[in-house]
Amino acid sequence: MADPMRIRAQASGGKATVRILMAHEMESGQRKDEAGHIAPAWHIQEVTASHNGNTVMTAEWGPGVSKNPYLQFVVKGARAGDTIGVRWKDNRGDTRSDEATVS
Repeated sequence: MADPMRIRAQASGGKATVRILMAHEMESGQRKDEAGHIAPAWHIQEVTASHNGNTVMTAEWGPGVSKNPYLQFVVKGARAGDTIGVRWKDNRGDTRSDEATVS
């Protein structure tokens, strides 16, 4: 399993700004390694975010997203103490899910 995501969620004015840093290599499958062989594709394909268990955002990604991707979005109706959960799945079937509390 990959390293934990860094999730920060800050409430202000009836909404929360969520910032996520995901640890993932995000290999496109188009680069060559030192030996000249093409490195196999390995990237996040699905990202889902939830607020207190209810899905608020889904995304489908491809190989064009950079290594250790950063994602930011706003959740309306979130308050301090609420829970934000984030889950991703990559093209090799690996998954990661983490949660943070809105501050």
